[in-house]
Amino acid sequence: MSQTPIPADLRRRVEADARRRCGYCLCLVELVGMEMLVDHIRPESHGGKTVRSNLWLACNKCSEFKSDHTHAEDPETGRKVRLFNPRRPDWSKHFRWVDGGLKIEGLTPTGRATVVRLKLNRAVRVIARGNWLRTGKHPPRD
Repeated sequence: MSQTPIPADLRRRVEADARRRCGYCLCLVELVGMEMLVDHIRPESHGGKTVRSNLWLACNKCSEFKSDHTHAEDPETGRKVRLFNPRRPDWSKHFRWVDGGLKIEGLTPTGRATVVRLKLNRAVRVIARGNWLRTGKHPPRD
């Protein structure tokens, strides 16, 4: 959660950049049924600024589990690596949908560490994804 108020016009630009979906688990605002939080990619507590290039949307749980972390342990190598930066257009380099779109698999150290740290495959989200699959709006197609 931001310590600095996010001006409404900046929030609208970040929402448009993110296409109104979480930068980590890719859930859509319309499917979650609640507004997303504006997440500081580099947290304010680590010197991150409240500027468009450092902001992205995150669902409540991804934001909560990310907290002020910038790094996490890759479960495969045990090395501490940087968490995924959703401002970069390479989600599919680090992650892929598995089990028909129910789960997210990390493909790189960054992807694996992000999946674990943000609990991207927590049970309630996997159940929700099953419901979203039936709407045809999940997984996102891009």
